[in-house]
Amino acid sequence: MPHTAPGLRAAETHAAIRAALFLVLVGMCAALHIWKVPPALPQLQVELGLSLVESGFLLSAVQLGGLFLGLPVALVAERIGLRRCVLAGLGILATASMLGAWLDSSLLVLLFRAAEGCGVLMVAMPIPALIRRLVPPDRLSRIMGLWGSYMPLGTVIILLGGSWVLSLGSWQLLWWLLAALTVGCLLLTLRLVPADAPAGAGRPRDSLLQLARTTLGSVNVWLIALIFGLYAGQWMAVIGFLPTIYAAQGVSGTTAGLLTAIVAGANAIGNLAAGRLLHRGAPGWHLLVAGLGTMILCAYAAFGAGLPASAQFAAVLVFSMVGGLVPATLFVLALTLAPTPQTTSTTIGWMQQCSSLGQFVGPPVVAWTVNRSGGDWQWTWTATAAFAAAGIVLAILIGLRAKPRASATR
Repeated sequence: MPHTAPGLRAAETHAAIRAALFLVLVGMCAALHIWKVPPALPQLQVELGLSLVESGFLLSAVQLGGLFLGLPVALVAERIGLRRCVLAGLGILATASMLGAWLDSSLLVLLFRAAEGCGVLMVAMPIPALIRRLVPPDRLSRIMGLWGSYMPLGTVIILLGGSWVLSLGSWQLLWWLLAALTVGCLLLTLRLVPADAPAGAGRPRDSLLQLARTTLGSVNVWLIALIFGLYAGQWMAVIGFLPTIYAAQGVSGTTAGLLTAIVAGANAIGNLAAGRLLHRGAPGWHLLVAGLGTMILCAYAAFGAGLPASAQFAAVLVFSMVGGLVPATLFVLALTLAPTPQTTSTTIGWMQQCSSLGQFVGPPVVAWTVNRSGGDWQWTWTATAAFAAAGIVLAILIGLRAKPRASATR
């Protein structure tokens, strides 16, 4: 997918960058749907009679689409067009959110959460490749650092705004409002993002099977995808259960939402820092090891060390902030380590699929660990540390493979 032409007029360049920044907002809109459940979870548990483990599956059900369809959707997006894929995903998100609010049985809420997962995937998977197509190469690392923060920024918005909406009405109201917002994003995408090139234009296209084989035949693709899954699983589990942990400690819903939003928002700091460090030439695998290693130490401090509440909050805050080095680094590595330019979307699709696997498995594993310890959250860190330690091993392998050549990040 070609970069923006060097001779493009300044006005057109600004319009392209504006479109790329708007795509970050579209990603944040998709993130709102993922994270609308945590602030509503205490209300959903009461209304639908959910156990702790069932709540964990409700948190992770939105990952079912990505769990099975990450690479297939990427292959389809290569054929129908990246922009068309984003538009279809926004349509699915809006429809599923409306139906989930209207048909509010526990089974249907779970099913529509899975449908929302497909929509999130169709929105988030093509956007990095679209950004690469739009922006000049010398700005790519910085904008991808901003893209890496779409999830924590969306999380902050929904945890704060969602808690406020829930204090005024039911969870169904929140679902309806998000559906309306998503329709607005769809209309703006039609207006601001350039249309896909006509089918067959530009370059000869590989077959779908060949694209899949090339993508899955790359060791680097597997390494970055598995690291993303290991990172996402632990972050989703810790942040997703924070409102429930605070509620069990007697913290009010609005306060719990605020504290969780601060923790989630801190992740954006790490993402933005990673973008700047990568732009300056820092090796990506160094950032991965630093982020994951810090997450191990902070998870132990937050849950296993018996520290006072203020110190626990500080540890979770650093857990999320320094952990933010990981996703932005992985998105840039996905663009630079993709086997061919044509496999950029499929590389990110496979990375998203492994991320969804981690987010699907992470919350139930943490909930199971808590149940096995008699409902005590102090052993949470053992589950998250296992994810992070495995990610560190894989990051070191990336570094060993990169030694014979120049760093993959610029």
